[in-house]
Amino acid sequence: MEHPLRIGVSARILHPEGAQALGFRGKTLQYLETSVAHWLMAHGALVFMVPTLEAGSSIRRASISMRDYVNSLDGLVLQGGADVSPETYHEQPLRPEWTGDRVRDMYEIEMLWAFVFQQKPVLGICRGLQLINVALNGSLHQDIPTELPEAIRHVDPALYDTLHHDVEFRPDSLLNRLYGSDARLRVNSIHHQCIKQLGNGLVVEAVSPADGVIEAVRWTGSSFVMGVQWHPEFHHNHGGDLLDSGPVVSNFLNQCIERRSVPSMPARR
Repeated sequence: MEHPLRIGVSARILHPEGAQALGFRGKTLQYLETSVAHWLMAHGALVFMVPTLEAGSSIRRASISMRDYVNSLDGLVLQGGADVSPETYHEQPLRPEWTGDRVRDMYEIEMLWAFVFQQKPVLGICRGLQLINVALNGSLHQDIPTELPEAIRHVDPALYDTLHHDVEFRPDSLLNRLYGSDARLRVNSIHHQCIKQLGNGLVVEAVSPADGVIEAVRWTGSSFVMGVQWHPEFHHNHGGDLLDSGPVVSNFLNQCIERRSVPSMPARR
């Protein structure tokens, strides 16, 4: 390659009510969780957080657009974070604490489709998988214990990324081809929501064998879009006890390399 891959990562958003506790009264913070950046950088990619372009901000849409960002980047990672708002998939929150982040939903959906339009690869992590599903007209269970009471625990605040469970790859899945038959199929679990109705054009790559909760999906459309429900960027902290995170990121970056050889659309003027 002439230069390292340039990978955009969606921003986590800390709205004014949360930012005030850090001394930013009336301000919004946008940030990148270190582990996901270092995970990509460890595989030779340059990482760039893509800030929101919100209505009412100081950025004029005539000056910069999401397409300008996409033209400059080779791929996109949708990182984890706050719940997807039920309003984004046309439901009302069952409880006030499950209202999610509608602002972030709209920003990430716009960004997702901008990358898909230019056929540049997208990888979703945890919330990122759920956002991909919703963007493709799917829906979510707002709370696994409430809506799927027979399911195993998928989140424990006290254990955080040390809560683990097994996954099962579908025989015809990309993940099964990437990992083969000897992989350690155990992952972390840090989510209380999960896919209910599968989005258009998505196929299931992996499930939790204990309860059938969907753990990975892949789009069958015009470009590479994949999501995993676990956080592969946290797996290196647990030695060989968890699924190797290398094949997931290596495949994503290889997809970006292949796409780089195809000319991008010219930047808008």
